Amino acid sequence: MAKRQLHPDSPWLLALLAALVALGPLSVDMYLPAMPTMMRAFDTDISHMHLTLSSYLTGFALFHLACGPLADRYGRKPILLGGTLLFVLACAGCSQSSTVEEMLLFRFLQGIGACVGPTLARAVTRDVFGPTGAARALSLIAMLMALAPAVAPTLGGVLLLVLPWPSVFMFLGGYGVLMIFLIQVFLSESLPEVQSLHPRAILRNFGELLVDPFFLTVTFCSGLIYAGLLVYLASSSFVYIDMLGVAPQYFGLIFLGSVVGYMAGSALSARLSKRQDSERIMRLGVILAICASCLLLLCSSIWPASILALMLPMMIYSIAMGLVLPHSMAIALRPFPHIAGTASALLGFIQMSLSAGTSALTGVFLTDTPQPMVWMLVIITLTSLALGQRVHTLYNRTKP
Repeated sequence: MAKRQLHPDSPWLLALLAALVALGPLSVDMYLPAMPTMMRAFDTDISHMHLTLSSYLTGFALFHLACGPLADRYGRKPILLGGTLLFVLACAGCSQSSTVEEMLLFRFLQGIGACVGPTLARAVTRDVFGPTGAARALSLIAMLMALAPAVAPTLGGVLLLVLPWPSVFMFLGGYGVLMIFLIQVFLSESLPEVQSLHPRAILRNFGELLVDPFFLTVTFCSGLIYAGLLVYLASSSFVYIDMLGVAPQYFGLIFLGSVVGYMAGSALSARLSKRQDSERIMRLGVILAICASCLLLLCSSIWPASILALMLPMMIYSIAMGLVLPHSMAIALRPFPHIAGTASALLGFIQMSLSAGTSALTGVFLTDTPQPMVWMLVIITLTSLALGQRVHTLYNRTKP
């Protein structure tokens, strides 16, 4: 098979990296409309269905700890290929599950496989575009990647009109097969420096990151902002379909506002990066996120049966995410070009661990009102605001 590997200046490289990053949100967003149907098919409850997302996020989080060191030793491309193949096999397992316990197992494996796409796409971006170009490249990738959550819930809802719920996972498996082909043919290896897989070397690399207060503060701050989105996504099908009566085929339309917001935030992020430091843009995004969550609490209290009372504040929250996530990734990876894979992996592990824990906790309290979801978002963003202020303080201390 002839290879036509993409040049760093090619816009198609950004498109391919965005498609790899989209593997994560597709695996979450596309099955959301099916969750109430799956709950009835498995004869289970909301908290157990929330665990199908938490199980996925747990696998996604844990494999970061191995994915980064493996990619820093053997290269980005072989780990991408192997992980995506596991994702395809796990999708087949999900489609054949007959109990919620089987689904939990295969969703865990699916999370392990899906981990390689977003994690190593970030590492490749850092390898190819360098410390200064990475923030802008990640913002542009985020704009392209936002097409996935725009299409996925609607596509999932439409599939459910004509096919049973396993068709969602069969579609995801087909997407994984396409990614394997594109990686093999078009993506060149970008590993700048081979790292040792000796346990002492791995521990030393992780230790270098874990003692860096700036890395940890930025990572937890952005991880909480991302966890807020996952809390919303995990709860959304039950809130909108079961509590507010939205038909599954129209469920995806609810997310269009959030997708437009995220694309707008990412576009603004890329524009601001030309004249503002990443730290300042990230702080602006965190402030906007807390404003959005407080507005969500106010609107949902005044108009508890209104769809717009949830949709519009979450659109603002998505704008904030578009500002926070690309720049937090660039800030976190900036001092560690020699271990970009490991740094990206630890960032993803923390991010997904926070998401798994908060979404599972929300599922315990979510019954017949959206308020547990709303209050979790408020708590998350208040904590993130405190960490964002800490990032700002550390940044000012290190400025020349």
